[in-house]
Amino acid sequence: MNDLTALKSNYNQYYDYFQREKGKRDILEKQNKKLLSEIDSFIENVELLEKVILLFQKTSEYAREQSKLQIQNLVTKCLQFVFDSTIEFEIDLYEQRNTANADFFIVNNESDVIIRTKPELSNGGGVIDIIAIALRISFLELTDPRVEGPLIFDEPAKHLSDDYIFNIGDFLKETAKMFDRQIIMITHNNHLAALADRSYIVDLIDNISEVSLNLEID
Repeated sequence: MNDLTALKSNYNQYYDYFQREKGKRDILEKQNKKLLSEIDSFIENVELLEKVILLFQKTSEYAREQSKLQIQNLVTKCLQFVFDSTIEFEIDLYEQRNTANADFFIVNNESDVIIRTKPELSNGGGVIDIIAIALRISFLELTDPRVEGPLIFDEPAKHLSDDYIFNIGDFLKETAKMFDRQIIMITHNNHLAALADRSYIVDLIDNISEVSLNLEID
């Protein structure tokens, strides 16, 4: 009987240990998944910045300066609209080996102290998301000839706090009107989906995607 009691005690100890370690593993897997998502988003944004730099490289000095001012203005307005702050977006153009290059900065003016940082070093992924959205809009509008068609976003502002979701939704609506473009997006954020003129739900049933109109929104 003592052996059986000892065996049960050992079993319970190992079971508790197993559950604790399993819990740790689950937490690490979630953290790893989140980090991989952030890395993918960062890579996409880097590619977008490279396209903007290429735009500068293909234009004359005057056109380059005009494009810079327009991009700065649009991105700044987007940031200020979403975050309701005085944050600004700046571009530094410079020549390197006879090729136009650009650095991007976020400028905060707090208590008369100007803080100028790289977007990727700013606090929170939401700032990067908003810059990426504004740069995509700028890139399409400034490309000559103008790129026609809708703006398509896959999980826009996925790192943005829900506190600002309605702001980015309103900004996208105003952008659609201003530039006469339809906006199509894929999102898991119910708040953002609720701001759409029309929303569809995609359900996976028996490995088949079924699309239905979201009657709560339409």
